[in-house]
Amino acid sequence: MTVNIPQLRAFLAVVDAGGFSAAAAELGMSQSAVSHAVASLERELTAPLLVRATPVRTTALGERVLPHARIALSATRSVEQIAADATETMAGTVRLAVTPTVGQGLVPALLRHWREDQPRITVRVFEGDSAEVSVWLQDGTADAAVLIDPPPGPGTQLTVDCYRALLPRDHPLADEPLVDVRDLEDDPFLISPNGCEARIRAIHSLAGLSFTPTHRVRDLATLISMVQAGLGVTILSEISRPLIPADLILLPLTPRTSRRLVLTGPQARPWHPAVRTLAESAADHLALSPRPPRHAGSPTAMGT
Repeated sequence: MTVNIPQLRAFLAVVDAGGFSAAAAELGMSQSAVSHAVASLERELTAPLLVRATPVRTTALGERVLPHARIALSATRSVEQIAADATETMAGTVRLAVTPTVGQGLVPALLRHWREDQPRITVRVFEGDSAEVSVWLQDGTADAAVLIDPPPGPGTQLTVDCYRALLPRDHPLADEPLVDVRDLEDDPFLISPNGCEARIRAIHSLAGLSFTPTHRVRDLATLISMVQAGLGVTILSEISRPLIPADLILLPLTPRTSRRLVLTGPQARPWHPAVRTLAESAADHLALSPRPPRHAGSPTAMGT
């Protein structure tokens, strides 16, 4: 049995892109070449890996092969990048997993910096919820991720992200320098059931309040629109600020809490060398960037 890297690369591209045509465009190959590579892999394994449907999906065998194929391809990229690093020509593609809030509020500035500082490295961004981001980093779908409050280990802390109250500008508390969560008890509370919910529950618990949201909204844009419409208030992190329209205000909140956002690679396997380069570049960028002014009542981090 002979399984080769081009076969695995084609198989993964079809799975990730959802079809042969999209995979061909991603790889810069003809669709027939991608089909041939996957078919030859299936012949080597003597069983189908994919169900040819729309979108394409994996068979039971394909699902078992998938994580190993990702690890093999990740190791191959690492070997290639180690060689490139030895000749001081770091290049390649890094798949970065982030949550939507991080992707919209923090990543654009990083991408702009990396494009200027590391033009030979291409960063592809994948958005998912906190649980998905962690799984993608663990199983090799992503080479790097911005994790929320990860355990101690290597990585670059990008920011300490504080939690704020999001209110309409005509709300009675909109002119206050600091909002106590207890003062929001009579307002309908809106929540997005993602990784922040545990911290928002903790804020209410610290204030001695029960946590009974009026609405649960998955999409952040919908959540913000509902606050705009006067349907309630919510709590968001500071990096959401670029997404907040002019008729809403994001105010410091007490009890005070925050989260750490850390750019890191996988814990269980060696990092793609280009990820280390990006992490070092991000650290240099943060060291040279002016610190933003602190808002009145700006909180300190609560223990994680």
